[in-house]
Amino acid sequence: MMVDGVEDEEKWLAAGIAGLQQNAFYMHRALDSNNLRDALKYSAQMLSELRTSKLSPQKYYQLYMRAFDELRKLEMFFKEETRRGCSIIDLYELVQHAGNILPRLYLLCTVGSVYIKSKEAPAKDVLKDLVEMCRGIQHPVRGLFLRSYLSQISRDKLPDIGSECYTACESFILLADPELRLAVGLSGLQGPAREKDKREKERSELRDLVGKNLHVLSQIEGVDLDMYKETVLPRVLEQVVNCKDEIAQCYLMDCIIQVFPDEYHLQTLEILLGAFPQLQPSVDIKTVLSRLMERLSNYAASSTEVLPEFLQVEAFSKLNNAIGKVIEAQADMPILGAVTLYSSLLTFTLHVHPDRLDYADQVLGACVKKLSGEGKLEDNRATKQIVALLSAPLDKYNDIVTVLKLSNYPSVMEYVDSETNKVMAMVIIQSIMKNNTQISTADKVGALFELIKGLIRDLDGAAHDQVDEDDFKEEQNSVARLIQMLQNDDTEEMFKIICTVRKHILTGGPKRLPFTVPPLVFSSLKLVRQLQGPEENPFGEEGSTTPKKVFQLLNQTIETLYGVPAPELALRLYLQCAEAANDSDLEPVAYEFFTQAYILYEEEISDSRAQVTAIHLIIGTLQRMHVFGVENRDTLTHKATGYSAKLLKKPDQCRAVYACSHLFWVDDQDNMKDGERVLLCLKRALRIANAAQQMSNATRGSTGSVTLFVEILNKYLYFFEKGNTQINAAAIQSLIELITAEMQSESNSPDPAADAFFASTLRYIQFQKQKGGAVGEKYEPIKASADNSDLTHSIERFAVDTGRGFGGVDSFAIGQAFSPRNQSLWSRVLVFFVC
Repeated sequence: MMVDGVEDEEKWLAAGIAGLQQNAFYMHRALDSNNLRDALKYSAQMLSELRTSKLSPQKYYQLYMRAFDELRKLEMFFKEETRRGCSIIDLYELVQHAGNILPRLYLLCTVGSVYIKSKEAPAKDVLKDLVEMCRGIQHPVRGLFLRSYLSQISRDKLPDIGSECYTACESFILLADPELRLAVGLSGLQGPAREKDKREKERSELRDLVGKNLHVLSQIEGVDLDMYKETVLPRVLEQVVNCKDEIAQCYLMDCIIQVFPDEYHLQTLEILLGAFPQLQPSVDIKTVLSRLMERLSNYAASSTEVLPEFLQVEAFSKLNNAIGKVIEAQADMPILGAVTLYSSLLTFTLHVHPDRLDYADQVLGACVKKLSGEGKLEDNRATKQIVALLSAPLDKYNDIVTVLKLSNYPSVMEYVDSETNKVMAMVIIQSIMKNNTQISTADKVGALFELIKGLIRDLDGAAHDQVDEDDFKEEQNSVARLIQMLQNDDTEEMFKIICTVRKHILTGGPKRLPFTVPPLVFSSLKLVRQLQGPEENPFGEEGSTTPKKVFQLLNQTIETLYGVPAPELALRLYLQCAEAANDSDLEPVAYEFFTQAYILYEEEISDSRAQVTAIHLIIGTLQRMHVFGVENRDTLTHKATGYSAKLLKKPDQCRAVYACSHLFWVDDQDNMKDGERVLLCLKRALRIANAAQQMSNATRGSTGSVTLFVEILNKYLYFFEKGNTQINAAAIQSLIELITAEMQSESNSPDPAADAFFASTLRYIQFQKQKGGAVGEKYEPIKASADNSDLTHSIERFAVDTGRGFGGVDSFAIGQAFSPRNQSLWSRVLVFFVC
């Protein structure tokens, strides 16, 4: 049925356009021949097409615009007729003989515009006459379009000053009254209930026509503030209130706000606001009032020179009272409407009175009072308005410290659900990071973490398992960045800040702690470094902040990761703390942190890859420690080397063992250079590398890659350069020749990476030799390649040099690890292994 109706409407529109064009053709011919009577005849017939009631406002508008274009040509003809001596008064009376009222009034308005322009009669009389006669059309659509035509053709012909201007304004105000009644009448048309939506749609399409005369009125230069305040606004508001139609009232109020200047609204604010409580309860007051406050906010932001005007008229007080009265008068107003009003009022307040935090807090307090009986908001639109309300102070001040001074700000956040709380918390954190805001007191930090508690812990029993994992990580990373931004040069206050943050993040549960504990630990370590001044006593005075007190707090904090569980993370943090304790010369503290790290390694870390990573972290940290005495260092070093030798995979064992060699040789500490123990570690690494090849040969039929031997060779070169007398050129030469022989063996697996690594190492040796000087002399005995004729002697010599490091190795297995061609060579090496 709807499709058929649309098709019929298209046919009626096409027929109307065809009839209009046909009569317009004859009218043009009459105009060209200066035949006035025929011109009026055919123009009346053309305008008769506008009498149709079959078209919707949208389709009727298309027909009307075609007629409007033709009437403009007719108006030009009437002007030419008056220049040729035709009396405009006679012409004004002549067009009134048209048979039908609608064509007659269109022609009358066309001649009337020329009449006003000629000034042969007072404009106020002509305009008043036209307005009165337009009342004869009571059909909503036809009547509204006729009045729209009158306002269009007379807008540029009205007087701008004097009493005539005043009367013209009166006429346009009177013109609004029938328009409003016609708009109301459109809603009251009889018809089936199922056509109600269609009628409401038609009314919506006619809104622009209803308010067009107000737009014309606002552009009359003679309408000054006094006239607007004393005449225009009161009369228009009276008609708006009396029309009793919610659509018309809403649109006309919005039209008043949009078409008249901002300064007029400011000076007549009390009059305008007084009409809002009188509107129908179903009127969307929140939208209209919000637009008013938005316009005034933009006006205030346009120039600081206008701000005294707002203070003079007490704009905030009037708007605040008006909103209160509207909300009181409309007891059933949805919470969305109230929150929207308060959001707009807060935006207005921040623009007009940015220095009056008490005004902003007053608005937030009123919002809290309205929300107090609602509980948690469930309306998504209301929730978005709450976010806008809470975001406004952040956008204005760009300073969370200022926002924290608003006592009612946290109270508003209590009425949003956990998801919205998270959204708002992210907005707050992003504002802090964007503006690099410094929050430097424990009290402010505590208030801030109360605001963002939706990210710190679960609210209302909400399960974070339902949250998207990527979103959760992004949220927690934001919290971590926030913690890192907290800083105060006063160590006492900074320690209070750390304690405050710790209290909040420990409520976050096991899933959040891995994100929030590390930044807290590093902030605490930063405080420790602040406390490491030359005059600082690490044990401090009683009640003061000392490194020892911070380390105690760190130990307790890291222990919370046990319940996650996150042993690898806890081990890393313990090692970081141990290194900081080393810098503070606190040997007992550093030893305790290493002890905790070792306990975690032994009891909690079982994954082989995690063990490899952990042991290298332990070795690297222990190598940098200088605070330990001989006994403590030997104990920790012995445990580290023991862990290295017990790794699951032989290659991992080998790399960890040769890494342990650095524990016995520290460049900047002469008392920590034990060349013999370095050599023992390297020998042990060679033994493990050999065992790895043995296992590869037994399981895969090939000796595998020589990468481990090349890596050990590089360690030999490192300590050789550092001056370790236990590492000599002969041992290096023997190892080079051994690697060369193995790479040439038939059972060796091709490994381009290992070949490139070894070639690069040989190039380095050659480079050092060419560099000359003391380093060049040391490298001179080393040959970068080996001849097969010297291979036997080199291997035997290497066995003599390193044999003690291979104790306990199966001699037959060692021989099997090498190619058959070289096994005879290794048979002679076995003698030295036994020794």
